[in-house]
Amino acid sequence: MTVLRIAAFSDGKTGGNPAGVWIGEALPDAGRMQAIAAEVGFSETAFAAPEGQAWRVRYFSPAMEVPFCGHATIALGAALAHRFGDRSFELHLNHAVISVSGRRDGNTIAAALQSPPTRSAPLDASLRDALLDMFGYASIDLDPNLPPARIHGGADHALLGLRSREALARMAYDFERGRALMEQAGLVTIALATEETPRLFHVRNAFAAGGVVEDPATGAAAAAFAGYLRDIGWPHGGAIDIVQGEDMGARSLIRAEIGVAKGGSIRVSGTARFMEA
Repeated sequence: MTVLRIAAFSDGKTGGNPAGVWIGEALPDAGRMQAIAAEVGFSETAFAAPEGQAWRVRYFSPAMEVPFCGHATIALGAALAHRFGDRSFELHLNHAVISVSGRRDGNTIAAALQSPPTRSAPLDASLRDALLDMFGYASIDLDPNLPPARIHGGADHALLGLRSREALARMAYDFERGRALMEQAGLVTIALATEETPRLFHVRNAFAAGGVVEDPATGAAAAAFAGYLRDIGWPHGGAIDIVQGEDMGARSLIRAEIGVAKGGSIRVSGTARFMEA
């Protein structure tokens, strides 16, 4: 079965985060899926097979299986809509049941997912200090309105809110140190975010745990971040927009719609474009 290559959360006909999408009658074994993901080389590849009226889905980065990946889910929604028509699809993940929808418009497909439940908690002070040291930041670089947190929207992420776009632009870290720290703390990514307006944020995500230095668009972290903003009483007005990947030359656009129920699912949407094989 061919692995489709689809850029999720694209900025029109450019940008976005490439994901692999494998669709078959039954999922391969975990070792085979891991090997395929490593061969594809994207930050994640989604594997999907029919399960009753739904789809069984697993996600693999080049280095490990992850419990949930937003951009690969958007890519999967685009692939399913391309094959089966514009509608919503129920997805059975390892630890959650979610949905994704797709709507075709030529080579571009608008897709939206409903995330797993969200939660957040203050970040342990020792982990916060270790992250600051790893990235070369000081406490003065942190935005007091976005306190450091451990955030979850299907997977665990650390969040550091930064005062300025300039601080975000200079993000850098030692890859092996980052991988070890993330594995020790049980983190899928480390999200760095800065506010442009209360409803527009610029974000970068370190993903050393998955074998990738940085992810240009991270839907799972976007859902977790949106849930965190709801938890801290942020004036989000019901939705936020996230710009990610600019500093990588892969500008990506993510929208997250935020309901009122604490811990509730987040609707994450964007466009996806099919890439050349």
